[in-house]
Amino acid sequence: MLLNIVAVVGGVALLAVAADQFVLGGAALSRTLRIAPVVVGVVVMGFGTSAPEMIVSSFAAADDKIGLAVGNIVGSNLVNLSLLLGIGAIITTLKVSSDTVRREGPIAFLAAVLYWLMIQGDFAAWKGVVLFVALGLAIYRTLHAGREGDVLGTEVDELLGDSAGVPVEVARTVGGLIGTLIGAQVLLWGATNIADEAGLSEGFVGATLVAFGTSLPELVTVIQSARRHEVDLIVGNLLGSNLFNALAVGGLVMFFGSGSVDDASLTMLGMGLVVVVTGLAGVLMATGHRITRLEGAALVVTYLVCLPLLRI
Repeated sequence: MLLNIVAVVGGVALLAVAADQFVLGGAALSRTLRIAPVVVGVVVMGFGTSAPEMIVSSFAAADDKIGLAVGNIVGSNLVNLSLLLGIGAIITTLKVSSDTVRREGPIAFLAAVLYWLMIQGDFAAWKGVVLFVALGLAIYRTLHAGREGDVLGTEVDELLGDSAGVPVEVARTVGGLIGTLIGAQVLLWGATNIADEAGLSEGFVGATLVAFGTSLPELVTVIQSARRHEVDLIVGNLLGSNLFNALAVGGLVMFFGSGSVDDASLTMLGMGLVVVVTGLAGVLMATGHRITRLEGAALVVTYLVCLPLLRI
């Protein structure tokens, strides 16, 4: 058991560092290549912070650990819009000014509902196609309505600072991806063994231990952005990450996985909680376009209350 715990801790630590470098390197490289900052904020960083979930869930599904794969998606999306959003709001009141970010809220909610429907019953390739098509439409809708002068793009520029040049950013991105792949595999190995030895379901371990580990890149971005009061980047990154988790990662799991997840606490209750929390976050942003410190504390408590429900 000790070796498994060391593997989980080591995998999580490597994921936190490597995935963060992958995200920042990819975002800086994209900006250096003259991709609009608002596109970097919505697509590149949203995809980048979902890379650990994508790698872990794809590996798990390919290894017939479908419960762990789905649990990771469910748990990560729950962590993002309850615990991490709450932590960001506690550090600094999240007053959302970006039209792009506010537009992402309803899209993320619809993505959560769609994924909730798709994970009922057997997994199939056509379901993956549906999720990928929905992802394409969501990205098009968000970017088509986005504007170059949106405050989200300004905050992306502030976070990234000056580029170190294309060769350096390429090396940073590739190195971060390699580290993420290794960290994901080590975390998956340790978490699977812990589930077996402790008699816990793979779905529960995926939704808690693994999900928290793969959400660390989002946590790093939240803390960095909150200290700079880049509140639109915090909310936009978390919503974008959830969008990619549900549609991109969920679509890949549909292709790699087979059978179904016979765990209603995960497919019904767990994903149902994600839908509720996503809707709650959207309501908080819609009422005054801000999330206060008190509301942030309530979101953290919500996450802690949800955790034991995933074992029912």
